[in-house]
Amino acid sequence: MSPSRLQPRLSLISLGPISLGPALWAAALGLGLFLALASPLWADQAPPESPEKKFSVAYLEGGPYADYHMTLLGLINGLEGLGLIEATAPPNAVKNDSRKLWNWLSENATSERLVFKPEHFYSADWEESKYPQIKKQILAQVDQGEIDLILAFGTVAGKLMITDEHQTPVMSITATDPVAAGLSETVEYSGKDHVHVQVLAGQIERQLTMFHTVFGFKTLGVPYDVTSAGQSSMGVPTIERVAKELGFELVTCETELEISDTEAAFRNLVSCLERLSQNSQAIYLTVSNGMMESRMPEILAPIVAGRLPSFSQSGPGETKLGVLMSLAADDFMSSGQFVAETLNEILSGRLPGQINQAYVAPLTMALNIKMAMTIGWNPPFNVLASVDELYTTMATPQTSASNP
Repeated sequence: MSPSRLQPRLSLISLGPISLGPALWAAALGLGLFLALASPLWADQAPPESPEKKFSVAYLEGGPYADYHMTLLGLINGLEGLGLIEATAPPNAVKNDSRKLWNWLSENATSERLVFKPEHFYSADWEESKYPQIKKQILAQVDQGEIDLILAFGTVAGKLMITDEHQTPVMSITATDPVAAGLSETVEYSGKDHVHVQVLAGQIERQLTMFHTVFGFKTLGVPYDVTSAGQSSMGVPTIERVAKELGFELVTCETELEISDTEAAFRNLVSCLERLSQNSQAIYLTVSNGMMESRMPEILAPIVAGRLPSFSQSGPGETKLGVLMSLAADDFMSSGQFVAETLNEILSGRLPGQINQAYVAPLTMALNIKMAMTIGWNPPFNVLASVDELYTTMATPQTSASNP
């Protein structure tokens, strides 16, 4: 035993000038000798560590949406990279289906820190009447200690879970304009310590600024959802603010777009675009349930007939199918990695509200040269030089139907 380790134990019997009788001295010396001899038995043994708490994770979405599925895939990839889960690659059967992907995750992923239960997947299927009941179900599970962390995908889910009715960590993910939608007080802080909001700051501003710089339109046609919740999901407050700042007029069409009946949403969108294409100089296609990839040729038909430039709020995925331009963070692996790193910090003990919210995404400018030719626009060299993704084909009813 080294002197440095022995000294503290000897100090137990160093009684200084206190006068003790022979019997007490013998007892004290005996105790000291016992401690000195016995201490090697436990001196180098650390106390047993209590197992780290496992977090039971819940998934919530207002309804199915391709971006949620792709970001969840990115999150899974990020969690694997951080060593938080182990899992094989998901099968193709889960493509574009977040519920099936979640079920696969619950059955196949192993983790010492995270639990994914199939019953903790919640989707309202874009039926507003279901929102209160789903919220009640989740809060009941939270109160019973069955849910420890909530992944809220999209604006609707964020609005349901970002509340002071509980203190369970909430991560708001992929909301279009979370500050304008009231999910977060600022880019930096959600306003609640148990809430973290992924904020892609300035996305809509950059989209509209670039679109207006290229075409200089005086009127911009924009389809709106009829509800305030739907308009928040589309970032309408920011769209209106940017229009004033850049000096162009918005021509809007309000209709039911964020509804569970995607076929009805599609028809409503096409009806709006037929009107907007007659009295606008350009079209800004907002995120909605009406933007069905399998029906993109029909969606774009009024825009083509009007020979108008179009811009996808969603990103290059829609430009690949025929929308003229986009500028967006279409790298879902990067977005998922950001979510995974945030989740890891929460597991380490940090409050969600203390973690950086600003997601700096790799931005890509996409251009569909086939659509440009179709509407008679010859892109100038400076635009072509700025393009990261150039598409030369457009979806047709046949190809889009086979590639939903």
